[in-house]
Amino acid sequence: MTKADYIPELSEVRMERRAPEGPFQLETEDHVYVHGCLRQVEAAFGLDAFPGMPFDAISGRALIHRFIVWWRTLEPENAQQAEAHAQLPGAIRLLDTVSAFLEERAGRG
Repeated sequence: MTKADYIPELSEVRMERRAPEGPFQLETEDHVYVHGCLRQVEAAFGLDAFPGMPFDAISGRALIHRFIVWWRTLEPENAQQAEAHAQLPGAIRLLDTVSAFLEERAGRG
């Protein structure tokens, strides 16, 4: 179900560092998509990424880190897992785009 040896790529490390330390402030559609991705992977693989923590309290860095690790280490064994796993790259790209926007906006301020 999971790959044992995972060494993050530089681009993944940069995505995590760029992400906000606090929770992501996402537009409604993006919030629904990312939250749904998290819950879909948890349900499909029997995981609980952030026990007892509401989605809106999860730090951006922790969330993107978890998605990247899942993308690189989870090995789907059935259709439900494959579908959930396939959602991760889109969620990672979306979160990284938001992070880049926030970083750019902060630089202008």
